[in-house]
Amino acid sequence: MSLKQSLSNSLSLFRLVSRPATIRKFATTACCYTQPPIAPPKNPRWLSDTKDRIGRLFFHGATPEESREAGEILSLLTKNWREYIAGSEGFLTGEKRRGLFRHNVVWGHVNNVTYTRWAESARVNWAWNFAKHVDPANRNLWAELWTTRGVGLILKSIQVDYKFPMEWPDKVTVYHKLSEVGDSSFTLGVIILSEKHQRPAAQCMEDIVVYNYKPKDKSPPGRAPFPEFVRAQFESTLQLQREAKEDALDAIRDIDARVNALEMKVMSRKEMT
Repeated sequence: MSLKQSLSNSLSLFRLVSRPATIRKFATTACCYTQPPIAPPKNPRWLSDTKDRIGRLFFHGATPEESREAGEILSLLTKNWREYIAGSEGFLTGEKRRGLFRHNVVWGHVNNVTYTRWAESARVNWAWNFAKHVDPANRNLWAELWTTRGVGLILKSIQVDYKFPMEWPDKVTVYHKLSEVGDSSFTLGVIILSEKHQRPAAQCMEDIVVYNYKPKDKSPPGRAPFPEFVRAQFESTLQLQREAKEDALDAIRDIDARVNALEMKVMSRKEMT
């Protein structure tokens, strides 16, 4: 059973200035459009199991043609494993979307708090990707969200589901995805991948709220609706996530079909019966 840890705080999500923001607690809003939350895959060891199946084909004596086919499949698994594992859950894994990529593990045994730090660093990079790559026309407006000068984004809570303990030597890759988006709040799914084991070491859910630090009228600071430029990009991102999930699942089904066909060829030969 996975160990679960819930850490609640009100630290600024994207604050790049050194001055601390005022800490306040408030509830999130109802969801107005959504994407299903993180669900564990039916077989979390699909990648390693598929490699084992291919390895047994070589052991049982694959022909040169079958060996070439198996080699092509192994090459795809080696090259695209992040897309299969993370993409099949709706994460965008492209270079302009990832939060951390092959980040070094520097301790012998990774402390549980380190996973939340990786998620924090990756979340800042995920947000910066919108300003730098996704919506550069509104780069300055995105940058304002990371300060306390007006409307900003605050982390309300984070929940971590630990899958297995990571140890040095290893590297981590971290992706974020939008899960639920409301009028003034949203949740992010996080997947923390072990490069050594090529599977999730932890997954997180982050609850984020929109907060107006300095209203222009005389009303007190508090919760605020999404700026329109943010909402437009979030709607587009949700659609891209759905497409990425379908593409990854199609690729997985194709690999399974190819491996099944190879197994039938090898195991049905006369000398194997």
